[in-house]
Amino acid sequence: MKKNKNISPWDLISKIAIAFALLVSVLLMVNYFQYKTMDPVESELINTLVQRLNENPEDAALRDEIRALDLLSRKAYFTKQWQVKTGGYLLLLSVIILIIAQQMKLSDRDKEVELNEKESTFLLQKKTRFWVSIGGGAIVLTAFILAFFNHQDLGNNLHKAIQKEQLSQEKQNTEFIPEPKTESKAEAIEEIIEEEPAKPQQEKKREEPKEDQTEIIIEEKAPENPPLKEVAIIEEEPQDISEEVVAAFPSSNELKANFPAFRGFESNGIDFHKNIPTAWNGETGENILWKIKIPIHGYNSPIIWGDQLFISGANAQKREVYCIDRNSGTLLWTVEVKDIPGTPAKSPKVTDDTGLAAPSLTTNGQQVFALFGNSDLVALDMDGNQLWAQNLGPSNNHYGHSSSLVIHEDILIIQFDVKKNPRIMGLNIETGEKVWETPRKVKVSWASPVLVNTGDQMEVILAADPIIASYNPKTGVENWQLDCIFGEVGPSIAYGEGLVFAVNEYATLVAIKPGERQEIIWENDELLSDVPSPIVKDGLLYLATSYGVIACYDAISGEMYWENEFDNGFYGSPMYADGNIFIMDMDGLVHVFKAAKTYEAIASNPLGENGMTTPAFMDGRIYIRGNEHLICIGK
Repeated sequence: MKKNKNISPWDLISKIAIAFALLVSVLLMVNYFQYKTMDPVESELINTLVQRLNENPEDAALRDEIRALDLLSRKAYFTKQWQVKTGGYLLLLSVIILIIAQQMKLSDRDKEVELNEKESTFLLQKKTRFWVSIGGGAIVLTAFILAFFNHQDLGNNLHKAIQKEQLSQEKQNTEFIPEPKTESKAEAIEEIIEEEPAKPQQEKKREEPKEDQTEIIIEEKAPENPPLKEVAIIEEEPQDISEEVVAAFPSSNELKANFPAFRGFESNGIDFHKNIPTAWNGETGENILWKIKIPIHGYNSPIIWGDQLFISGANAQKREVYCIDRNSGTLLWTVEVKDIPGTPAKSPKVTDDTGLAAPSLTTNGQQVFALFGNSDLVALDMDGNQLWAQNLGPSNNHYGHSSSLVIHEDILIIQFDVKKNPRIMGLNIETGEKVWETPRKVKVSWASPVLVNTGDQMEVILAADPIIASYNPKTGVENWQLDCIFGEVGPSIAYGEGLVFAVNEYATLVAIKPGERQEIIWENDELLSDVPSPIVKDGLLYLATSYGVIACYDAISGEMYWENEFDNGFYGSPMYADGNIFIMDMDGLVHVFKAAKTYEAIASNPLGENGMTTPAFMDGRIYIRGNEHLICIGK
């Protein structure tokens, strides 16, 4: 055989593709076996620390250590997922290139080949190549199979871990933070139960104001609130939609004059009140008007209508709704939510940083609505009388349900993105009957719905892996959706400058032009949030992260104007009020800075305790919920 000394380029490409495929295959197999021996979700270390915390629930340093390890485990989860996906794609690409190169190599080969006297040697080499090919193919096939099972394991691992924990710890308290002791509860309030007929599925406790009910009360009585019609609405934005005044529904002016939902008006993070204080000290009492202890812990943020403030608390044994006089801090009434048909006998297992009372309430000034981590939903009137209640079904949520509620006219909107049967629902506020329900092809989400006035129509916009989607709040019909996000989505969307902004850690920050032909205007993957929701005001986008960095972007172009790093991370969302941005870090330090293109710090004010909620604003006051107390701040 006449030997050709020139090496075919296709032969070289084939060899490179084979070497690359084998390398990727080995890495995928190593990844698989490493994952099997180092499970990022069910960590023995975290389980041990959790056990220690159950024995010593007051150890704040241990709780912070668990929280940090939990964040690392989630990062490991998504890193593994990215490695599996990327490795699989690279392996498939290398095999495709190998096949193409082999085909091109065969087409270039001479039709006739003469064998010389070393025919037996050639045949032996041919057999060797055959078995090497078989061996390499087996390695590649094994890598494909392991990558598939690895991906499946990552998708189901959290659910399996939870089921295992539930079976082995049936009698264990599911929360890290224990129910407040009877003595502490007695120090905060003195309960007086009125003898009056109670409605079914309800236990209401009337509270008479006591002089020692609040821990700090101003000496001079606060002035009475002016009537609602006299409250000035600040920075009123022009309405693009002709708004008919319907007596049954509060107007936009009334909604802006109050604080009716998580992140305020339309749940978009923009407040419209003036004369908001910027300096206080919860440790010394400076500018602290009152402070009361909440009977049962919860991570929901305050909502306000008129003189009434509403929050909730829950643990494995009890779920309660509280109404507080926002002027004096007096606890007006407490309603225990119980005996609802369909309520599970055992509360679902949740993590310490979510709990069983994470969703914020919502109100329209006539009714108040509360949702709990076991899917119990209750409607109350402003005096605490139960109007209706129901259980929405299993939440199937491995951290705990946290999507807050929002109202559009006579529809209560609920984002219920759970593992099985994710959906968005619209309920009649008077009866609780389901007006509409729209299934969603998404994974579990912890984000909350946001109402958006696009100028042409009202929309409710939701974020969940893998889509940002818009729905008609009256009918539930989907307006549009865009596949642009992934992971465990916690931040809600923000709306401003005619754009929708969505973000999630290990995914992207994206600006979307909504409408029939929605498109991505710009993207950024440098600083990403996994819990705090962004806000947009006057062309600027503000974004906070759980690892302690806040950044400001041009909302139209995506240009970053500034970023600032803080000592502690953020779970609470930033709020715009009176020209400034307010945000509380997890150590209870509330940072105030100018809403501007350059970073200008105004103050960092200690709350006096840790906290992870979002502040509410009303008539020159700030209302913030810490881990133990509800605090009112004013000049």
